[in-house]
This record gives sequence, structure tokens and C-alpha cells, in this order.
Amino acid sequence: MKEKDITDQIQSMQPWFHNIHLPSGVQTAPDHFLGDFPSFKWQALKDHIPADLNGWKVLDIGCNAGFYSIELAKRGADVLGIDLDPHYLRQAEWVAEQFRLPNKIRFKQMQVYDLVNLNEDFDLIWFMGVFYHLRYPLLAMDILSRKVKEMLVFQTLSMPGEKQEHVPDDVSLEKREVFLKDEWPKMAFIEKKYAGDPTNWWAPNPSAMEAIIRSCGMEVVSAPLDETLICKPVSRDHWNESEYLSAIGMDWKKEAEMKVKK
Repeated sequence: MKEKDITDQIQSMQPWFHNIHLPSGVQTAPDHFLGDFPSFKWQALKDHIPADLNGWKVLDIGCNAGFYSIELAKRGADVLGIDLDPHYLRQAEWVAEQFRLPNKIRFKQMQVYDLVNLNEDFDLIWFMGVFYHLRYPLLAMDILSRKVKEMLVFQTLSMPGEKQEHVPDDVSLEKREVFLKDEWPKMAFIEKKYAGDPTNWWAPNPSAMEAIIRSCGMEVVSAPLDETLICKPVSRDHWNESEYLSAIGMDWKKEAEMKVKK
């Protein structure tokens, strides 16, 4: 395809939030207000991801125009990219064609909560730029922790604060002032808009980011980039199983009875 034809197609699919460097050398959003986004984030993360992803199943949540899906597929992964917005999915499918990777990447219009009905697990889940847009963020994290086998890359908008080095196992009823400490795990709730966006709901502090990961049966392996954690699953023994099952629309009473019979 000629460069002018590619440029014309890019223009016809405006606006772009991912600036993707296509094989032809043309970029989808060279004047992006954030710079070369999200390439600069990938540059900081890429060495923390296995270079050989052959045989890995990857889930890219909020895939947008498919930048990360493309990079992970280049390493051999079989990728499922999901997004709520059909405009971004059209862009992503077109981009995958430009890289000759349509057989390595599937795209579906889904919300993160829909994953409970997807009978698939994933070696790597890419979860960047979505958490703070969710009305029910911990439910999403519980769902993902049941879907991930090896690695979760987690990024969120965050509020300022110091990371807490030690989280106490218990706090007595009369010691609630501990919650006021800057380093205590907490999230700011955004009632109206943040940065002009009414879908920005939450901003956890650094302590809360890690506490949420732990509470969902995972642990933090590294923090290679600001507001970004690389995690792995470790345990689910402490979950409130009945609450989770009820939240995803399952009959928790029936499940409990079946466990007793076993």
C-alpha cells in the first residue's frame, strides 16, 4: 500500500490515542499531546517482559488501537485485545493488518467484568490505564486474579503519597487515626470529573496499589515505571468466596453446599 493511501486511512480513522509506528514508517498520531505515547512507556517496561512469548496467551485489557497487543504478538504471544469502544477496535484490527499479525491477535468488544463468562485463562494480563476508570475496581481485580497464570502488568492513575513499608495485621477499633497517615493504603474518590473525564473514578495511593494486589492473591515483583507494577499470582486462600460469587451473578449458596458435600 502506498504511503499516501496509508496516511489517508489513518486520517479517516481519527482520532487516535495510540501513536503507532507502522511498518511503512508512517505514524498514527505523531503530534500526540503526551509525546510518543505509549512507546515511551513500553521502552521502560519491555525488558521486564519475557523476550520469548511463544506459547503464551496474553490478554490486553483496554487495548485501544493495539500498541501493546502488537508488541506482545511480535514476541510470539497469542493475544486477545478487548476494549469497550468499537472505534478503537476498528483501529486495532487495521493496525494488526499493517503488521501482518491478524492471525496472532483477536479483538473483542468486551468490558473487564465480561471476562467471568470467558472460559479462558491467560499467562500474561496487560492491565494499564483502566483501573481508575472502573466503578467497581476491586471486583475487576478479583476477576483478573482468577484469570492470570504467570504475570499481571498493572498501571493506574494514582494520588500522591509514600508507600507503607509494613501493613499491620490488625487495627483496634479505637485506633482509627492510623487511617489518616499519608502512607496508609487509601483511594481518592472522584465524584465528578478529573482532567475533563467523567469516567475517572479512583486514584489509589502507592500503598493502596500494592495492598489491592495482595488482597487479590498476588504479589508485586517489581515497579519498573511510575504508577506501574509487575505482579504474579501466589494465593487465593483468604478470599471471601461467597461475596465474589454473588457479585458475578453465581449461586453462592449452591456452590457452598457443593463444597460441603465434597
